[in-house]
Amino acid sequence: MRAAVITISTSVAGGRRVDLSGRALVQRAEAAGAEVVAHEVVADDRAAIEETLRRHSSPEARTALIFTTGGTGLTPDDVTPEATRAVIDRDAPGFAEAMRAESLKHTPMGILTRGVSGISGRTLIVNFPGNPKSIHELFPIVAPVLEHAVATLERDGGSGPAAGH
Repeated sequence: MRAAVITISTSVAGGRRVDLSGRALVQRAEAAGAEVVAHEVVADDRAAIEETLRRHSSPEARTALIFTTGGTGLTPDDVTPEATRAVIDRDAPGFAEAMRAESLKHTPMGILTRGVSGISGRTLIVNFPGNPKSIHELFPIVAPVLEHAVATLERDGGSGPAAGH
């Protein structure tokens, strides 16, 4: 499973903060069996986020999974969900819904996350909060279904295999 991790944070992109969330997401993805082929940092800029998501979800990239961290809160510059919605072709809301439900078990602030999940071409995109603690709590919720999700996305309808990832 080829994966890209995208950290969305103006302060990390500007060198004012260390990317702890991105590192945590890379570790969790690799532990779940993903081959992380890219880890990028993008500022909280909708156009830049959309471009990065499109590039990694293009057929040429052959990326099955994109995990983002950051930009899912309530501040005006938290635009990751909007950028993700602009790129995805189809919703896959179960990932975000399950993560929000799990987050509420740990903190009432979990209700504030606006992360989304969906499919762009044959790539699953999942938004995670920008907090390493949240990533460690929430990644185990999605990890058990990732291989099946990728296998399903690779099919050409019905049950036949598809070229690609």
